[in-house]
Amino acid sequence: MNEPPPNEKSHRPIRSFVMRTGRMTVGQARALEDLWPRYGVDYSPTALPLDALFGRRAPRTLEIGFGNGEHLASLAAAHPERDYLGVEVHRPGVGHLLMLAQSRELTNLRVSTHDAVEVLSHQLPPACLDEILVLFPDPWHKKRHHKRRLIQAPFIELIASRLTSGGVLKLATDWEPYAVQMLEVLTAAGALFSNLSPTGDWMPRPDERAPTRFEKRGARLGHGVWDLAFRRC
Repeated sequence: MNEPPPNEKSHRPIRSFVMRTGRMTVGQARALEDLWPRYGVDYSPTALPLDALFGRRAPRTLEIGFGNGEHLASLAAAHPERDYLGVEVHRPGVGHLLMLAQSRELTNLRVSTHDAVEVLSHQLPPACLDEILVLFPDPWHKKRHHKRRLIQAPFIELIASRLTSGGVLKLATDWEPYAVQMLEVLTAAGALFSNLSPTGDWMPRPDERAPTRFEKRGARLGHGVWDLAFRRC
């Protein structure tokens, strides 16, 4: 059975996620088994030959933490001229995306179930991405957990090294204190990134972004949404 292997132990002392168990449907489990050979990218600490992986050279987008994959599948369907790589550790969500990929006959989508930091550090070569999406990452609300937040200076430096010159980093959160931290971290990285916001802070919500499960939940709770976009210098 060609099912993606469990995530390997990382030597990084702090992770930005926890491996939450969740109910997997029969369809999701079947998709993981049957469709992984077509769409899946196994983890190995060696650089991926991306042209061979997608069978062409095209602009490439990485989405980190794609949830159930609705947004990523919509992007891949709307932009067949681009290639998309999604990284998500929640296996039911991966199974759901694989089902979407099959039903929509997507050929420009690949999926990883490994830690995004390790994928970026070891599998993705420098300057190989044109766009990176980090939408609604875990805000780690409690102050003692803020060290677990993904958007911090070392991670931004890693992202910058994997984006092409002129590549774009897009972020969104429905937790205002985290939005402020994101803006502060990216602003401090002014040698690497320039803010695309005309007001120097937030961007309008992109029309093409399909509302994620987390965004819908936040809206029900009355949360706002803060979008940011920064261009690699």
